[in-house]
Amino acid sequence: MITLEPFIAGSDLVHQQDPGPATSPAKEIAIAQRIRDTNPSCFWSTRLLPAPRRDAMQALYFFCWELREIVDGTASRTLKLALLTDWRTQIGSLYAGRPQHFVARALSDAVDRFDLRCADFLAIIDGMETEARTDIRAPSLEQLYLYCEQRSVAVIRIALRILGVAQADADQVGAALGRGMLLTGVLRDLTQDARRHRLYLPRELLQAHGVFATMPSYVLAQPALPQVCNAVAEWAADWFADAEDALEGRSRWRMGVVTPILSGYRGLLRVLLVRGWDHLDEPVRIPAWCRPALAIGHGLIAR
Repeated sequence: MITLEPFIAGSDLVHQQDPGPATSPAKEIAIAQRIRDTNPSCFWSTRLLPAPRRDAMQALYFFCWELREIVDGTASRTLKLALLTDWRTQIGSLYAGRPQHFVARALSDAVDRFDLRCADFLAIIDGMETEARTDIRAPSLEQLYLYCEQRSVAVIRIALRILGVAQADADQVGAALGRGMLLTGVLRDLTQDARRHRLYLPRELLQAHGVFATMPSYVLAQPALPQVCNAVAEWAADWFADAEDALEGRSRWRMGVVTPILSGYRGLLRVLLVRGWDHLDEPVRIPAWCRPALAIGHGLIAR
């Protein structure tokens, strides 16, 4: 079994493993160190897990990070889409038993051990392709919830399966939690997304409040913005309530990581509502108890 532990530790053990054609050992170590430095709370939280689950969660985080590096990079859209297509090939090779990229090889044991679905990995790539293909501006509700499914729900489902949650429970809890997390992230990142010419507030909701433009900077300056954001916040709160209901009667050990993530994102949503939507550049004060859970969620589903 190939794990990420030697890459993470920077150990000479990495040189004892076949690096495959995709990545050199030195680059693997550099990538692992960069990821750990970027989000240490997310990274170190996984070390409390049993080794197979820890390695699988870290490999999932690396997979998401690799895709985000492509989408957020400076390459042309054509090249980004080509690189994401290559990741489809990498996932195909992984499920054919011939993983090539070092992250795919790190995932190979998790795929077999935890019965991870190929469709979930491909859904994540679909969401990344949506971002790489065009600047998302005021998507329809249908498009927004498909994006939630691809960029958040699919990742949470994989993570829950790694933690030992049955597939049916992972589907139910992941759907509610993933949607609430992504909608909360949309509200948190309004100005950051606008600087990148992106706007994730749904078209139908904007139009219902008299906003028919899709230029992000223009939309964020509209008097109706607070009503739109409050409506999205209500949706997120409803999804969090559904996630809490879905947790009832489930194993506390299996669902242990879900509860702090749910509480952390609920806490973030509350401070966003307290700050309001008239001064979006004003940073929100996130309670210290929320930060580790938010780091885990952000590490997996950051846009």
